[in-house]
Amino acid sequence: MAELGLASRREADEWIAKGWVRVDGEAVSELGSRVGPHQRITVDPAAREAQARRVTILLHKPVGYVSGQAEDGYQPASVLVRAENRWRGDRSGIRWHPTHARGLAPAGRLDIDSVGLLVLTQDGRIARQLIGEDSEIEKEYLVRVRYDRPGRLPDVFPAEKLKLLRHGLHLDGHALRPAQVSWQNDDQLRFVLTEGRKRQIRRMCEAVGLKVVGLKRVRIGRVRLGDLPPGQWRYLQPGESF
Repeated sequence: MAELGLASRREADEWIAKGWVRVDGEAVSELGSRVGPHQRITVDPAAREAQARRVTILLHKPVGYVSGQAEDGYQPASVLVRAENRWRGDRSGIRWHPTHARGLAPAGRLDIDSVGLLVLTQDGRIARQLIGEDSEIEKEYLVRVRYDRPGRLPDVFPAEKLKLLRHGLHLDGHALRPAQVSWQNDDQLRFVLTEGRKRQIRRMCEAVGLKVVGLKRVRIGRVRLGDLPPGQWRYLQPGESF
């Protein structure tokens, strides 16, 4: 069901337990039941209604908050999802309800020192789309850096090292996917990645002698951070997709 994009694995388990899933017209009651490629899976309309009520939040994460569970005394970014922090520019038309702040999971990480667009969702399909192993969704970052040689960085930073950032680095024993990396201005790089290993950009920069002094995510797929202020959030609009 997850591979077909019908539901997340957790949703599928819930639906099966509630009797909302049928294979070739027969209700499925056992988790992990095998389904052949020519069999037809259908779900009860109640499952679709439950899925439609799940929301996705776009948050401009500030420094000092962690993306997921609280750790080392730092609060999770989800604590910012409160009625008073909703951006006045939100044009989704969705009416706030306290249940929208429950069960939110981060679909991708931003470390405590990084800022920018963070997706928090109740919808397992969106989480899979953004962070699943086969995800090809682009994530765009603006990264301010320092280098140990004086001068304008695009002039003094070796071209072969910039080429290495684009392709050829390994982290944790794995080759990184090709990335788009270019100079945005005299001390800022623009990164576009299709993966998200832990502290990936900081470690990539460290590998070529650059120190990251500021990192901001400005886009995930077709969704941009735009004018969303730090610490505020908005809903993913109906019809808006990554």
